[in-house]
Amino acid sequence: MDNWLNAIFDAAKSGLEPPYIAALVSGVAAYIAGSVTATVLAAVMRHSRSREELRPRGFLLAATPYAVGILTLLLIRVAVGLLGIDITAVSIVLRLAVSLTIIRAAAYLLRLSFGRTPRLRAWEVRATVVIWFFVAMHQLGWGEDLVTFLDGVTVTAGKNGEAGVTVWSLIRALFTVIAFIIASAWFGRYIERHVADLKALAPNTRIAIGKFAYAFLISIGGLLGLSASGFNLGALSIFGGALGLGLGFGLQSIAANFVSGFVLLMDKSIKPGDVISFTGSIGTSTEGFGWVQELRGRYVVVRDRDGVETLVPNQTLITNQVINWSYSDKRVRLKLPVRVSYNDDPEHAMAVLLKAATCSARILQDPTPVVRLMGFHDYGLDLELRFWIADPEAGVNNVRSDVNRAIWRLFKEAGITIPRAQLDVRMYDAAGKIIGGGALPSAQHEERSKSGGHSITPKPFGT
Repeated sequence: MDNWLNAIFDAAKSGLEPPYIAALVSGVAAYIAGSVTATVLAAVMRHSRSREELRPRGFLLAATPYAVGILTLLLIRVAVGLLGIDITAVSIVLRLAVSLTIIRAAAYLLRLSFGRTPRLRAWEVRATVVIWFFVAMHQLGWGEDLVTFLDGVTVTAGKNGEAGVTVWSLIRALFTVIAFIIASAWFGRYIERHVADLKALAPNTRIAIGKFAYAFLISIGGLLGLSASGFNLGALSIFGGALGLGLGFGLQSIAANFVSGFVLLMDKSIKPGDVISFTGSIGTSTEGFGWVQELRGRYVVVRDRDGVETLVPNQTLITNQVINWSYSDKRVRLKLPVRVSYNDDPEHAMAVLLKAATCSARILQDPTPVVRLMGFHDYGLDLELRFWIADPEAGVNNVRSDVNRAIWRLFKEAGITIPRAQLDVRMYDAAGKIIGGGALPSAQHEERSKSGGHSITPKPFGT
């Protein structure tokens, strides 16, 4: 530790000497050159067309500022040598820059192997800075002193401080566990992508195998990292008991969702691309309607026609009734009830309804659309047009709307009437005479007397 402090003091005392001034200038110049290059590239990438053109060369663009900084250091190193100044300090700055570039490139490539997510990008920068700090300490010759200092700081545990670990052992254990987990995660991602390309397996089976392999490898990597860092795995039995107690009291819902997710993957009841309705309504109701975008460990992503993505817990899909419109066949039948007047010919109206079923290319002709006379209502004949579509994920109500518009137009052209309920209101005086003329028959007069002097008689339209 004393050597380390003496080295810092000597460096500060000799900071005004030409070699150290040259090293400081070279570092600042390299930083400015890299920053300017990064700013120019960011301005170029802001243009959408340029962004699409430059995206395949993203790694080269990310490495360009570092390359410009290193080139600047090389040029300054040559210039300092030509001026007859000692280049040792500039060479140290150059080695530090090269090591930072290598670590940054390795972290960038590692992040790309896991996917492009903002969270990984934030951790990428932090991990680069931490690793580079220890590498820089080693290159400056202060590594052993730093390790000695950290190894001398003890973190005690227990009532009397009988158990203790050093800060350096904690850092080393943390790095070891993280390294094992990263290696396991990378291998798990590789297996997951490889299994996803196996077309011989069902989509749900591929997802289940990939998710299980990824979680299993992460767990094994964490245990191997703890074992390699000298941690006693027997102490995990206490943690296992606490975890079981937590699952029993407060985490049973989370555990149930994870288990339900594996059940959904294995029984193939719901898979990506399925059109489902999870409101419990039987039939072709569009409430809660959407198609499955992704199956996750805790929830299922369902996207509706409005572009809204709903995260449905896996347990909800297991315990509640779910309508899967595309479980074995994507074709669904839609029903449109229509009422016509008693004055119209029902056969003619049924033929017009069949003609309306040809207004959309999405309506299947096999099975053919049909019309049924469902009953005789007070105000007219109840007909029902039934037809099939094969793409419910493209929407259901839009087809209904198109057919209803066609029915209205064709009924107008054919002179077919859609009746509406009407009430004929008559008012009588105390003598049973209709106000405005006429008299009430004796039977109706008696009924009128019971009702208090007013009569409301329903009258069908067209009769």
